[in-house]
Amino acid sequence: MAAHLKKRVYEEYSKVIQIPPEEAPQKKLRLSKPSKSAALHIDLCKASGSTEALQYLLQFARKSVEADSVEGVIRILLEHYYKETDNSVRLKIVSLLGLLSKTKGFSPDCIVDDAINALTTEKSHQVLAQLMDTLLVIGSRLPDNLSVRQRLIEMACKHLADTYFGVRNKCLEVLGHLGTVDSPLSRDGEAHPSLSGLRDVQSVISDYFGDQEPRVRTAAIKAMLQLHERGMKINQIIYEQACRLLSDDYEQVRSAAVQMVWVLSQLYPESIVPIPSSNEEVRLVDDSFGKISHMVNDGSWMVRVQAAKTLGSMLQVSHYFLEQTLDKKLMSDLRRKRTAHERAKELYASGEFSSGRKWADDAPKERLDTNAVNLIASGACGAFVHGLEDEMYEVRIAAVEALSLLAQSSPSFAEKCLDFLVDMFNDEIEEVRLQSIHVLREISTNIILREDQLDTVLGGLGDKSRDIREALHELICYTNVSNKECVQLALLELLKNLNKYPTDRNSVWKCLKFLGSRHPTLVLPLVPELLSTHPYFDTPEPDMDDPAYIAVLVLVFNAAQACPTMSSLFSDHTFRHYTYLRDSLSHLVPALRLAGRGVDLVGSAAGPGSVESAQVFLQDSLNRTNTIHSLEAPGSQDLLDFTIRDLQRLGELQTELAGAADFCATYLRCQLLLMKALQEKFWNMAVPLCLKQNVMATAAARQILEETYKLEFVYSGLESRQVATVHHVRLQARALQLVLTARTRKGLEPLVSSCDKFLQEVDSFQRQFLTELPHFQESFVGKLLELMPRLSSCKTVELIKILQSTLRQSSMLPLTLPQQLHRATATIIEPTGESDNPLKFTTGLVVALDIDATLEHVQDPQSRVKVQVLYPDGQAHVITPKPGDFRKPGPDRHRLITQVYLSHSAWTDPGHVEVSLLLAYSSSTSSKPSWADNTDSLPPPEGAIEGTIPFSKSVKVLIMPKPARR
Repeated sequence: MAAHLKKRVYEEYSKVIQIPPEEAPQKKLRLSKPSKSAALHIDLCKASGSTEALQYLLQFARKSVEADSVEGVIRILLEHYYKETDNSVRLKIVSLLGLLSKTKGFSPDCIVDDAINALTTEKSHQVLAQLMDTLLVIGSRLPDNLSVRQRLIEMACKHLADTYFGVRNKCLEVLGHLGTVDSPLSRDGEAHPSLSGLRDVQSVISDYFGDQEPRVRTAAIKAMLQLHERGMKINQIIYEQACRLLSDDYEQVRSAAVQMVWVLSQLYPESIVPIPSSNEEVRLVDDSFGKISHMVNDGSWMVRVQAAKTLGSMLQVSHYFLEQTLDKKLMSDLRRKRTAHERAKELYASGEFSSGRKWADDAPKERLDTNAVNLIASGACGAFVHGLEDEMYEVRIAAVEALSLLAQSSPSFAEKCLDFLVDMFNDEIEEVRLQSIHVLREISTNIILREDQLDTVLGGLGDKSRDIREALHELICYTNVSNKECVQLALLELLKNLNKYPTDRNSVWKCLKFLGSRHPTLVLPLVPELLSTHPYFDTPEPDMDDPAYIAVLVLVFNAAQACPTMSSLFSDHTFRHYTYLRDSLSHLVPALRLAGRGVDLVGSAAGPGSVESAQVFLQDSLNRTNTIHSLEAPGSQDLLDFTIRDLQRLGELQTELAGAADFCATYLRCQLLLMKALQEKFWNMAVPLCLKQNVMATAAARQILEETYKLEFVYSGLESRQVATVHHVRLQARALQLVLTARTRKGLEPLVSSCDKFLQEVDSFQRQFLTELPHFQESFVGKLLELMPRLSSCKTVELIKILQSTLRQSSMLPLTLPQQLHRATATIIEPTGESDNPLKFTTGLVVALDIDATLEHVQDPQSRVKVQVLYPDGQAHVITPKPGDFRKPGPDRHRLITQVYLSHSAWTDPGHVEVSLLLAYSSSTSSKPSWADNTDSLPPPEGAIEGTIPFSKSVKVLIMPKPARR
């Protein structure tokens, strides 16, 4: 007993205190980068020769240099430049100086003196040219330092007398980029005491238009053009020199001279210039047009291409000069006409009869040296005729494009060039034919095709190229024809096209829809023949599965929309067929008022104010939802349910507002899911008692995240306000996921990284939408930003509690709509999924499946659109189409024509594979490296794609892999 009491006493009064060891302060490491200048100095010092030093410099050029180290590296390079005797090494050092001067954050004014000193002492012409290029880089980086620019201009003028053409080229380039009109210059760069020795930069550059070296002449013209691009007005006196350079022996000089003449014609279009060897005068724009037209016959095809393209931009030229380009013979309008007084005086001086003493004194006056009195050079006559008949297809394409631009500004010229454009439909190059069709489509509003012209146009419908056929369908949609025979001819050729190429069905139907709506009076006399009706006898009812019969009905019904008397020519089965087509092909068959034969079909078209009333209804629906201040307010869920239902129905009725209505409905659906996940009774119960509700809330958070990605990447036309609202909803879903994970897991250690990532997203939101933050002050993210200092330092448990309380107290953000909002959609035309015949192929091999789809309002489809093939066993293959598989038939429209290859193991029975289109997205904004400035056209790497969104209906294709034969 005593031992027991003693033990209890010791247990009660003894205490063990553990003192925690003092935490040693963490040592901070300072990382220092090795000096680039020291490493370069060591490499250059240990180089045994010029070849090895050049290798070190080439290796250094591939490395990046920070702005802090640039000045030290430049000093090392200059030190070795003065020591080096080899020209190639000095040339590379000077080149590196120019590259380093372009470094962001570095001001190159500290090396101007060294570069100029090197320029004065350098003997090598190649190194001098590179030094001038480096000075040009320095001057471009210091646009506000007038003293430096003036020194560089003086050095350029001083070295213009160099014997090496490369030095003169660079000096002229410096004058073009840095020279100013108001700064007087001298030939040698020195200031003269007398004003007569001072000249402006244009006169200095124009002196080298006659340089003996053609490359210097080219550089002089380009320097003058550079002055024009910088906003300086070029003097008109240069026009005569530029015209002389059009006959230069060097093609680069002629090409630059064409550009120079065009610039002057745009600056002084109404100025009057004399015609050589005559007393006549013409406008400068007309004279330059004739001279550039003459260049279409140049010996170099590159000059011919540039001349043809330049003609298309000269819209101020007189109409008789313009029409002369279509006739190889000189028109009488472009010859000088003598007055009656001059003709009488000449007749009196020559006598009434020929005396016979002077040979050919009575010859026709028309044969007397007509070139001396022409207002345009004879070689310029028929410039477009020569361009369209050129042996190089690039020249023909340029001539067609120029005709398009000029014809759009002159309806009379459009009528005259119609025959030439139609003849280009027979060109041997597909690209030329396609461009001619596009050009004729652009000017189709100003022309009416004759029957012979239409016959030539329709001849291309048998072309094997799908692009040519579809471009012709688009052309016929907007073409005006002259008589009913033309309509009948077009219909017959389109039906032949449909029979030969059944895949053109939708394009042919659309073409006939517009053909009928544009020519209702021409279709009316053809209706009995087209529908095979008879005034006394009943005719058999055609088959509604025949695509050709549907094409005829589409033509007739669209013509009947503007011709009410046409319905009296319809038979009973025609009315029934209209009802069927109106339901199945509503985008091709219009709503008509048809009454007859015991059938009363009234199609009530949408009134002019229906779109406006729908917009008002959409805005009213949003205003009602904006009254919901709390997600737990009574009746708020029912209001959201009804509004979502109304908006979905509105999108089905009004296609113009389908994108905006669907966007609003999706946003409200996210708010409804969030509201259901944050119900009061769910959060007041213990976790084991609400496992089912917890699973539902987790699924809701996942669905909200998916919907937010759709809202951000499927819709185009979003403004910064809408994108910020979508990101706000995404942050709420992320917070909900964190809270749900904390409720279901016992340990909080895995949540630490998730919480850190969430706080980074909140910080990224603040930086990305800084201008929109005033609109989010009372929202979920606004309250988080107020608590940001506390959240970044608190523990995980406290962070979860703050997120939970902030989520439940958050209010619904009002949604504002932008002016234009469109949803990205895709429609798969081929395959149709209607065939019961399986595609059979041998196991282990592949079968090609043709994909034809139309894309609407898809931004950058070459990198975002994918094709998904889903097999019956659950395997899914995602294929990236080639960039060449995409075509752009119109604004916000793309066409995808590609092939995907299917392969699988052997099956016992045929099975369906599902083909659909996906839209890839990536919300990560990674900065590009400095060397990747020219990689904008490259597709993003696969790792940059976060996910895909299906944006088309899937099509089922029946396939049958067969076992390989042994």
